[in-house]
Amino acid sequence: MGVGLQGWEERETADSAGPAWPDSWRAQLRLGFDRPDSGHATRLRRREHRGPLRVQRAFHPEGPEVCHVIVLHPPGGIAGGDELAIAAELAPGATAQLTTPGAGKWYKAGGRAASQSLEFQVGPDGWMEWLPQENVVFDGAQARMETRVELAAGARYVGWDIVCLGRLASGERFAQGRLELRTGIWRGGRPLWIEQGRFEAGGTFTETAPGLGGHTVFATLVLAGAPIPRDLITACRAVAVPANVRLAVTALPEVLLIRALGHATEPVRRALDSCWRAARPEFLGRAAVPPRIWNT
Repeated sequence: MGVGLQGWEERETADSAGPAWPDSWRAQLRLGFDRPDSGHATRLRRREHRGPLRVQRAFHPEGPEVCHVIVLHPPGGIAGGDELAIAAELAPGATAQLTTPGAGKWYKAGGRAASQSLEFQVGPDGWMEWLPQENVVFDGAQARMETRVELAAGARYVGWDIVCLGRLASGERFAQGRLELRTGIWRGGRPLWIEQGRFEAGGTFTETAPGLGGHTVFATLVLAGAPIPRDLITACRAVAVPANVRLAVTALPEVLLIRALGHATEPVRRALDSCWRAARPEFLGRAAVPPRIWNT
């Protein structure tokens, strides 16, 4: 999915695309962040949507330099046949944090796959955080999630994904269905990190030790775009980890990966949040300021 923000107007378009099926949506959201030469503030200057994806007003809870945006999906869930596409482009020096107000629910597919595509372009010396709440993959879902990040010179990216297989609170297991994941982070045509995986419900990967080892929640926090100092690795490995959560920290030349496994969403999320709070001052030069929607 190519993204071009040149010439965009700051507007919201009508849902002219309509549903792809009588009961499914093709929804798009495109955002553009600028940092004018005359000041230090990052502003949400361009936005365009089709279908049920929205943003409301932007926030600046940590000062004008960082723009916080909440991405809304009013239906509250992703059904078979739905296709969601979210794109954001940050101008040189712009900094932004994006999150979601609640869990992404991937419903039983009814024989049709659903997908979410993310494409982020971060300009020179800018940085972006993508910190959504968890994805809950219902039994019978056929879900595909893809993320592509393009970093310019001096740009950095921080993002996480938390996935829960089945609705644990109601005792539902992920017994049927499929989940496909793909993430790629690039700079100047050179891959910094590429990962892809396919989870078949009932397959051996979810139960065996080389895979999920029977855990139903897994998560990854990635920091990319700069050399990883030893102090940052040490700080993440030193965080307090909730009981029954397994945490691993791996450093690549310009990428830090933090993995977590557990049997419940909240402890896994707390583990990643602790690592993010420990890493943000070192990696982005700013104290951790959680999105305000997390407190509601």
